[in-house]
Amino acid sequence: MNDWQPQAAPVRLWDLFGKSGHAVRASMASMGPELMSTLLELNDTQSGLMHLAFDHAEREGLELIDLKDLISLLKHIEREREGFEERYGSVSPQSLGAMLRRVHVLATQGGERFFAEPALDINDMLATTGEGDQTRGFINLLDGRELMQSPRLYTTFLLWFLSTLFRTLPERGDADRPVLVFFFDEAHLLFDAAPKALLERLEQTVRLIRSKGVGVYFVTQSPADIPDDVLGQLGNRIQHALRAFTPRDQKAVKTAAETFRPNPALDTAQVITELGVGEALVSVLDSKGTPTQVERALIAPPRGRIGPLSDSERTALLASSSLAGRYDEVIDRESAHERLEAQLTSSATAQVRPQETPAATPDTTPPATERDGSAQAAASRDTEHTGPVAESAPRSGGRQRQGVMETLLKSVMRALGSQLGRTLIRSLLRSFTRR
Repeated sequence: MNDWQPQAAPVRLWDLFGKSGHAVRASMASMGPELMSTLLELNDTQSGLMHLAFDHAEREGLELIDLKDLISLLKHIEREREGFEERYGSVSPQSLGAMLRRVHVLATQGGERFFAEPALDINDMLATTGEGDQTRGFINLLDGRELMQSPRLYTTFLLWFLSTLFRTLPERGDADRPVLVFFFDEAHLLFDAAPKALLERLEQTVRLIRSKGVGVYFVTQSPADIPDDVLGQLGNRIQHALRAFTPRDQKAVKTAAETFRPNPALDTAQVITELGVGEALVSVLDSKGTPTQVERALIAPPRGRIGPLSDSERTALLASSSLAGRYDEVIDRESAHERLEAQLTSSATAQVRPQETPAATPDTTPPATERDGSAQAAASRDTEHTGPVAESAPRSGGRQRQGVMETLLKSVMRALGSQLGRTLIRSLLRSFTRR
């Protein structure tokens, strides 16, 4: 190569954790119920409840931004289950519980940082600099050092970003060059222990995103790291050297060779082990969309610097970026969580009734005339009875209460008195008659 010259490129640094680059965040609403169901590996019943939750949030104007919004919404549905069943049908509390647990797991794996505001504006990834023939696109570098420790978060970002691009970008047809190209390094992390539903969604996205002018490259040590269904959607293949020191390595070499369109003049499996630095086996799509025969080729070295940035260079690059300060701080505005918590507090306050004032004791005081008459009657009785009169315990309302034994004794005395009186009267009458 006689025309190679080093040349700097406009670069933007990104980091899902917001430490070494501009933070990458997304709102829960932009993820949508279908993608969230796939991400959380929900079954059909749970997926239906997720759609129910998003539908209710839209009806009630409850913004779903972060994970705590979704958690509060699911708990609200669990509390008001009877009301939701009238509108949506059966709501299983067991399914809601399982969904809550899976959301909490996602939160512990970095979901709390990813689902927040301000959300990433896709146009910031598609931005260009310069004018006319000097127009150049940015190279967006996503720091994956810490991200590699959270494969579920890596997959979440990938699915969200590709799905958002597919919804946002117009159809471009057969364009001369893509509007955006992705290179996913350590691609095996996306597929290790990935559930079938997630792989199907990724395969579908990779297949359809090309019509939007987006290219996707998976970078990994061996083609065997990528599922066959996804690998079958990739048209361009560039394979650098593989060394076959073990039986497993030999199998990987054979697998890599079989992914290329054969070339009768080239022993692909043999050449893979002989490639030197800067050499690769290459097969791309021709003008008719057919894979070309594999060829041994030299790869042009990058014109930018090869190697890591120093801390001072990284700091200077972030400070000089046109996005400086836009994504630095998390904004936690009022959303579904705050509104549902306020409703719950308001309902709890309404159920606590103020302490009732004791009812006033009924006024049993008789009118003045009755009070005067009673006083006179009491005075006459006091005049007639000269002996002491035992008082009983006062009753409520001013009346006197008689004990059970006292009442029984009085009844017996009255009965005896009446019988004795009748006997004495009969005796006196007989005496008078005899006379």
